[in-house]
Amino acid sequence: MAEDYYDTLGVPRTASAEDIRKAYRELARKYHPDLHPDDDSAKEKFKKVQNAFDVLNDASKREMYDRYGSSFEGVGAGGPQAAWGGGPFGSGGFSGGGEIDLESLFGGATGFEQVFGRAAGGRGTGRGRRRASQVPGQDLQARIDIPFRLAIDGGKTDVRVDRSGKPETLTITVPQGIPDRARMRLRGQGLPGSGGGPAGDLLLEVHVDPHPLFRRAGDTLEITLPITLAEAIEGAKVDVPTPWGTISLRIPPRTSGGRKLRAAGMGVRHANGSKGDLIAEVQILLADGGSAAAVANLLEAAKAAEVGATDPRAGLTW
Repeated sequence: MAEDYYDTLGVPRTASAEDIRKAYRELARKYHPDLHPDDDSAKEKFKKVQNAFDVLNDASKREMYDRYGSSFEGVGAGGPQAAWGGGPFGSGGFSGGGEIDLESLFGGATGFEQVFGRAAGGRGTGRGRRRASQVPGQDLQARIDIPFRLAIDGGKTDVRVDRSGKPETLTITVPQGIPDRARMRLRGQGLPGSGGGPAGDLLLEVHVDPHPLFRRAGDTLEITLPITLAEAIEGAKVDVPTPWGTISLRIPPRTSGGRKLRAAGMGVRHANGSKGDLIAEVQILLADGGSAAAVANLLEAAKAAEVGATDPRAGLTW
């Protein structure tokens, strides 16, 4: 089961930004690796807390997480996490291989001493000197083109990256319902750092290929639906394909061309449960076949039905 960042920090989904920061500080103090140097369990818990805070402390990333669910952090080959921004302490952070600045985390040297009871000039100061020589690696940027169906369904795809002249292939997870021109961040998949600094990130700009029949407007899918003249006059139920299976759509009697029919919840869907609609715009197609006599009779019937009707172009003005 995917990790719930709110559960990790022990806060409700309605928590304020201050509530999130308060919960993070308490958990960071409890599980920080410097307090448990030989406890792998505490180290893993701290990593999860840090990852959760990275997302929920950033308003834009929190919105994407609430919208797309855990799949917005697609896990690729080798374990990179796809995200929509960097960590709260710059690129990398604890999960990216770099060190956390303890003085920043606990409010400066004084705050650090209050939490851990250590004298100024202790381990924190020494680590600050070592950290000064660390240089993070540069970020890389790349474009990825994906099929329309993959953007709707979500799933895995490969992306080729040229890292320092060495081409590599990474497998990433595309979140369900990702929009065109979205940006994904793969942490630690950029150029390596120096002096023990964290690697940079790989920034992917996602381009979604067009579909031959469907169009997308936000979370709404649109399609042109051809129907016969008889179906338009009499009404009918017609089959319409959707990403979630074929549905039976009702055509009301006397439906005019251009009318838009809505199928609720059959549009773009996201991991958090939100669903867009499908809009089918009716297009009346006249049959090519039929005898000349049948066509003549149809024409006469159509003219008779129009007697006394309002001019359909009466409202056209410049």
